[in-house]
Amino acid sequence: MIENLNSIPETDLHISTHINENELPAMIRPVLGMAQSPAEKDMLLMALLTACGSVMPNLYFRYGIAAKRYYANLQCFIVGSAACGKGIANLALELVRPIHEATPLLIPGDATYPAFYQQLAKQHGRGYIHESEGSVITDVWRSSTVSYNTALRKAAEHETISRSRCREASVIPCPQLSMLLTGTFGQYHALVPSVENGYFSRLLTLIVDEHQAFSSRYVQPAEKSDGIIGTCAQQLYRLYESLYSAKPREFSLTDDQRARLGQHLETAYPTLIRLLGEDFHSVILRMAVHIERIAMILTALRMPSTMNGRLECSDEDYRTAELIGNKLILHMAQAFQLIRGSEKPAIPSVKPLDQKQILLSLLPEEFESKRLVAEAQMQGIPQSTIMRWCSQWIETGLVCRLSYGHYKKMA
Repeated sequence: MIENLNSIPETDLHISTHINENELPAMIRPVLGMAQSPAEKDMLLMALLTACGSVMPNLYFRYGIAAKRYYANLQCFIVGSAACGKGIANLALELVRPIHEATPLLIPGDATYPAFYQQLAKQHGRGYIHESEGSVITDVWRSSTVSYNTALRKAAEHETISRSRCREASVIPCPQLSMLLTGTFGQYHALVPSVENGYFSRLLTLIVDEHQAFSSRYVQPAEKSDGIIGTCAQQLYRLYESLYSAKPREFSLTDDQRARLGQHLETAYPTLIRLLGEDFHSVILRMAVHIERIAMILTALRMPSTMNGRLECSDEDYRTAELIGNKLILHMAQAFQLIRGSEKPAIPSVKPLDQKQILLSLLPEEFESKRLVAEAQMQGIPQSTIMRWCSQWIETGLVCRLSYGHYKKMA
């Protein structure tokens, strides 16, 4: 536990304030522009990525020693208190409705486990659950929590889901299930009761601990909103048709991006694991899959309908995916603390992780200013903030200045 860490006011866990929106695919930028605050943009961005990833059939990448195939399906829970604006995530649902009307895709969360399993099997293992009220999930699923938890965990890894009863037995090979839920911490905790549960590291978590201003609720004229959503939905439909009718298509990171991802996750978070314990290690390892999934979704959203063959990630999409992953790791670290220490129905207060301590641990014994600034940028820390922290390290004896722009850690 990390109760003794100092609270850092400068710590910014918002995703949208650290990514370059101009580097996002043009298809989703207008929809994201409908959000009125960083928190709303964070929620809408994760909802868009999840919804769009649910309609990308025949697109995969290979990961691990066994070169296992992973598809574009994300599972995400947006945790927030009442009136934090979680409803904005429903805009993403409207993008996939036209596809669902042509090819059944949506699976209601308000369903018993047998009904859920039957619907997923009927749709050949492909589906999208989108529920803006977490209580719908937790109330209905309460009697079958273990079954749902196991099914969702297996679906996240595309592992076969099976069901056996006295009169029937069936299997769903390679399920491709996406899910976006929003709700309170109590509802989230009912689905993920412990950090040791294998589903915790597979479920992306975004924590929103702020309230939406009343004045922001009536900003966008309905006609303009409908036009933005309708245009994006049409473009997504065309992309879906192109992928659905095509042969399986492989996506890959470049050699440099793959090396950077491995090095980044191995070197950037050892302190976080030491602070939270080995149970958090699986989150770091599985974030590599999440980052590559996000990169694949971003790349696919740029695809012209005539593109064929193998897809390779651009540097801008990899950079965006890595930044999103960096912030999600910190959100999941907050969730990790909350699950271990609270069962309250709303989000308890939790001290931010000490980014100052984490950043210092990432630096080599001797480092230069440019290395310091580069590491800070990767963590989404402003240059002015990191230079102030460096001065504080010098004042407290943690770092000494060897020469101009050249420093050495003393402890």
